[in-house]
Amino acid sequence: MIPPIADRFVAGESAAAVLDHARRMEASGVKSICNLLGEHYQERPPADGDTAAYRQLLRDMPDTLDACVSVKPSQLGIEVGDAVFEENLGRVVEVAEQEGRFVWVDMEDYTTVDATIDAFEAAARDYPKMGLCLQSNMKRTDEDLERVADVAGKIRLVKGAYDPPKELVHQGKEAVNEAYGRHMEYLFAEFDGTVGVGSHDPRMIDRAIALHDEFGTDFEIQMLMGVREDAQVDLAGEYEVYQYVPYGDKWASYFYRRVLERKENALFALRAILS
Repeated sequence: MIPPIADRFVAGESAAAVLDHARRMEASGVKSICNLLGEHYQERPPADGDTAAYRQLLRDMPDTLDACVSVKPSQLGIEVGDAVFEENLGRVVEVAEQEGRFVWVDMEDYTTVDATIDAFEAAARDYPKMGLCLQSNMKRTDEDLERVADVAGKIRLVKGAYDPPKELVHQGKEAVNEAYGRHMEYLFAEFDGTVGVGSHDPRMIDRAIALHDEFGTDFEIQMLMGVREDAQVDLAGEYEVYQYVPYGDKWASYFYRRVLERKENALFALRAILS
């Protein structure tokens, strides 16, 4: 059972819990991207198990709920082998196509970027209701954006949460912010699909709104469960807003990452403990 201190950031341990949360968020105008917690599997059985869980979640989503899923490559077996990941992604997409649902592919460690893009491109050729996450802290992302600009679907931009070798990434907060703004401008100007603005930074969100007004490109704002939720609801009154909603019994490590990454989250956890 997830303790009250963690349930700000994790919807629950079961598929029923994440769907209940998605219904509540949709009532406030915010849609949900559901992510089953689990990653870095070194053997095939757990990767196949989470693949089956995603397939069942897609089947369980009611027609009245506007929700989708987001999968991690290492969760679907990319560290077991590229072919395992491609096969399991294809199995998830197969059910998504049957149910008319959208599938996001998260981006993880720098060593898996090429294999992740390869699998996304292959799957999106047959099923365009797909999206790919790219990280603006990576120097290679300018070229990766050009590569996927003609692929149907959506591209989610995030600043990047992983720790690649220093020579592969932009150094410093301002350099990453500059890259994020440049990548947004490229997508709004050149991309025919939808731009996913994965950021809690009000400056980046304002910039995205200005670019939308300039170019008319479809976009959506994506934020994490438990972070700036009041802003999510406010923005949803005018724009498409999705909340990234984790669930599952592997919640502990995810919760601690959220607590450590922002001062506000740490203060929230401290207040919860003291109360």
